[in-house]
Amino acid sequence: MSAGTHCNGHPVSVKGVLLVEGRVLLLRNDRDEWELPGGRPEIGETWPQALVREIREEADLSVDVGTLLEQWPYEVLPGRFVWIAAYGCRLVGAASPSVSAEHCELRFFRAVELDGLALDAGYRRAISRLSTSPRGPDRPPA
Repeated sequence: MSAGTHCNGHPVSVKGVLLVEGRVLLLRNDRDEWELPGGRPEIGETWPQALVREIREEADLSVDVGTLLEQWPYEVLPGRFVWIAAYGCRLVGAASPSVSAEHCELRFFRAVELDGLALDAGYRRAISRLSTSPRGPDRPPA
């Protein structure tokens, strides 16, 4: 799927798996949870267009969006679900990120550092799928 603001009855949140030099970009939200960058599409935006915009807004980075890696319903708060669609992304230009007011912190994590984080299983699957891709993490996803 690549358009629409709802999927399976839930609002959509598109997320990007961005690996730079083998490290994945995560943002810490106001609930003290680490998450992939991204957010909700605006009316008329495709999911990849929304993700490009959201990563620019949240981390001041430019990306190309590739393959849809994972989709799943995510319970943000008790009884409140969003439909997550996670895509592989490739950095365009230099990696000089800055965190927006939407998040408390921005960091690039090595795979071994993820074990110590409370990170949603869907995020872990999406990160794993991109990092083990035969194309390699720093090449454009198909």
